[in-house]
Formats: sequence, structure tokens, C-alpha cells
Amino acid sequence: MESSHVTALQSKHAGIEAKIRAELNRPAPNDAMIQELKKKKLRIKEELAAI
Repeated sequence: MESSHVTALQSKHAGIEAKIRAELNRPAPNDAMIQELKKKKLRIKEELAAI
């Protein structure tokens, strides 16, 4: 089960990274959205490191 959890977290991490890149490519990026996405990404990264 731990392996599938890690895979799910890695997938979420990659998805958030894609959302951040997409937002940064917009003409007027939403800084608040980018900040929130980065926080989510960091929480996932920390959870992965704890496993």
C-alpha cells in the first residue's frame, strides 16, 4: 500500500507543478494562486520525504 501512496503523491506533485507552470505562462499570473499551489506542493514533498 505504501508504494501506491507514494505513487499517488508523486502524481499529485507533478500535477501541481504543471498547474504552477501553466499559471506562470499566463499574461497576468495570479500570485495568490501560485503561492497556494507552491504550499500544497511543499506539503506533498514533505510527506514524501517522511515516508
